[in-house]
Amino acid sequence: MKLLVIGAGGREHALARKLARSPRVQQVYVAPGNGGTARDAHLRNVALTDVLALAEFARDAGIALTVVGPEGPLAAGVVDAFRQRGLAIVGPTQAAARLESSKAYAKAFMQRHGIPTARHETYSDAAAAHAHVEREGAPIVVKADGLAAGKGVVVATTNAEAHEAIDHMLLDNPLGVQHNAEGARVVIEEFLVGEEASFIVLTDGSHVLPLASSQDHKRLRDGDAGPNTGGMGAYSPAPVVTPNVHARVMHEIILPTIAGMAREGAPFTGFLYAGLMIDAEGRPKTVEFNARLGDPEAEVILMRLKSDLAEVLLHAAEGTLDRVELQWDRRTALGVVMAAHGYPQAPRSGDLIEGLPPPLAEGADADAMVFHAGTALDAEGRVRTHGGRVLCVSALGESVRLAQQRAYALLRPIRFEGAQWRSDIGHRALRR
Repeated sequence: MKLLVIGAGGREHALARKLARSPRVQQVYVAPGNGGTARDAHLRNVALTDVLALAEFARDAGIALTVVGPEGPLAAGVVDAFRQRGLAIVGPTQAAARLESSKAYAKAFMQRHGIPTARHETYSDAAAAHAHVEREGAPIVVKADGLAAGKGVVVATTNAEAHEAIDHMLLDNPLGVQHNAEGARVVIEEFLVGEEASFIVLTDGSHVLPLASSQDHKRLRDGDAGPNTGGMGAYSPAPVVTPNVHARVMHEIILPTIAGMAREGAPFTGFLYAGLMIDAEGRPKTVEFNARLGDPEAEVILMRLKSDLAEVLLHAAEGTLDRVELQWDRRTALGVVMAAHGYPQAPRSGDLIEGLPPPLAEGADADAMVFHAGTALDAEGRVRTHGGRVLCVSALGESVRLAQQRAYALLRPIRFEGAQWRSDIGHRALRR
């Protein structure tokens, strides 16, 4: 089979690498891909991002199955375009992807279906939003109602921070939020106390297959300080997701969401990500939904997956996920993100990256891996930074501590000017 992965980040590198290891797969294309996928002899980049051009390529190249990585193409209707042409694809339709592309839609949906989440209000008027902050006070959470590449959430510890976030999201838009048809809006939520976790499932619209649990680190600096980012590292499994928590999440959040979307005429297919806050009593609430695999969660989850991913995704596309039982490596996977100078506000591109290990050969030991995210090859074939989150340096280990030690040992020789990374990925699991 020939497969297509849409996207250019670390998640897509991890997906493509895993798919290429299937004995049934002849070739994996990545559109548009990055410097890491370009260096991998088993992958082939395709310089396409337009939805219709991607569908035409899939038809002309005889692609058996396409999987969508990032949120942008999903919100643009890539799944709809492929299905209209009879092309197999894994991902939600444009209507179903509103669970991620519109925070306001997602919160209203959760209210309608009794899915536990934070108290909230939605505003398009800045003065009304500012008044809400004055009434409720900090800490408080301000979210942009639109796609913002993982940077549209501000956890404000002071009223001043919340007011600044409102002005940025409703008036100035320095983060480049892609506003929905309703225009600029913000969702303001109560601050939830507890421990965060990422709960991701694969669904064909009827059957639901939970993936291994994971936890990411959103803040830029050690000790969970600094601004929110798209994720500075992750590990799997997440000890906070106990068997009891897992059962509650499935029955109180995931299954009602899948059933509710079907009842509302927008059946959800593909990867559904529920960002959770779990309190001291083990009660989960939904912080947000993503309509795709998380990143950097995908990198560590897929390192632990022992099942043939191509076979699993074919079942997802055919509506037969009830025939699948996933197999997992019992070890911990941990990934550390190396980010560009200036990230997250103004990441710089073009810095030369040195000290990278060579790409793994087919069948080689994949216990440690450098997944490329924001990279590109220059005219001389050298790898340079090309985005905010540049690399995700990942490793497997018999414990969180051993996986952590191995990932940081792999990271140390890698160098580029202005590189940023956290030195404490996995600290919550180690405390447990």
